Amino acid sequence: MTITEAELTERLRAVADPENGDDIVSMGLINDVTVSDGTAEVSLAFNAPCAPAEIDIGDRVREVVADAGLDPDLSAGVGEAHGFDRSVLPGVRNVIAVASGKGGVGKTTVAANIAAGLDERGARVGILDADVHGPNVPRLLPTENEPGVMPDGDIVPPRSDGVLVMSAHHMLPGDDQPAVLRGPMVNNVMMKFVNEVEWGQLDYLIVDLPPGTGDASLNLLQSLPVAGVVIVTTPQEMAVADARKGLRLFEDHDAPVLGVVENMAAFRCPDCGDTHEVFGEGGAASIRDDYGVPVLSKIPVHPDFDSEGSDGPTVRDDDSDVQDDLFDLVDDVADRVGAVTRRRVAQRVGDWDAGGSEGRATERGGSDDHDAERPAADGGEDPSRCSCSE
Repeated sequence: MTITEAELTERLRAVADPENGDDIVSMGLINDVTVSDGTAEVSLAFNAPCAPAEIDIGDRVREVVADAGLDPDLSAGVGEAHGFDRSVLPGVRNVIAVASGKGGVGKTTVAANIAAGLDERGARVGILDADVHGPNVPRLLPTENEPGVMPDGDIVPPRSDGVLVMSAHHMLPGDDQPAVLRGPMVNNVMMKFVNEVEWGQLDYLIVDLPPGTGDASLNLLQSLPVAGVVIVTTPQEMAVADARKGLRLFEDHDAPVLGVVENMAAFRCPDCGDTHEVFGEGGAASIRDDYGVPVLSKIPVHPDFDSEGSDGPTVRDDDSDVQDDLFDLVDDVADRVGAVTRRRVAQRVGDWDAGGSEGRATERGGSDDHDAERPAADGGEDPSRCSCSE
């Protein structure tokens, strides 16, 4: 006898969300279950394509469906019913801001490698270079052409090996030409990039913010549905102090902080093999301890990050000693976006006590300690679509 939809849903309670500590049914992560002609169509309230945790959950759902004698057909998406407003950048699933309290900490390097790494994983990715005075993203993600213009005047961003790139760099007459713009003009440029760029359908839009806690960061918080923020620092005391200020800015505006990246954490000597912490140690860990946000990665000083000597971001260099570190960072960022989104869904529609299970992740980062269904026109997404699930 064919299992009923209610019975299958009950069986799916055996599938746990590993990062939020409860089952996917109680958390409201099942949008719909339909059983017909030997196939079970299961719609999941997921929104982080290529996140390893969501792929693992999807695989577990398939196992439960198969054990019930049915062929699994999975799709994924969230919408207004889950508290997600698609009126701004309707084709963009997740906006991830990469921020720092001060300049010179390698924020753009981190942002470019996250974007390229997500693209390598199989996601649809764009990057917005919001640092108008220091637009360096195209140096790390060189584009194949210049921006185009649609008949309605919207800008079509060029690509860098699959990643859509929009930067003020494209508007400057030469590499050494400064962008001499006052505050209101900077804000106008940034909002033009938000409102008048045809990003199309993206899984992730990475926004490389200028350093500090000025207008650009505030405008982003007020204008875009930010899925999460990655804070970049170096181990030095002053960099960490300014990173804390940046974290507080986003926290005070209810933007989930995904975690902290400690860049230039140490130097790995190619001759002796020893690791030397030339800029100090423990900076990111102190932020984790005080604010409860995870340390997403500790990236070493390495010559492969020199953009002049490379053909693109280091995460795409199969010969680089730090490629694995960067892919670990990419996967952790995607997993953190997924965890925050699923928690948000659970708090909105799930029969779920957010404080009732020890060890659950929070939007501030939780206890991590490691160094609407898409509109019909979008067609929904299968959690196995990305290359990382194959």
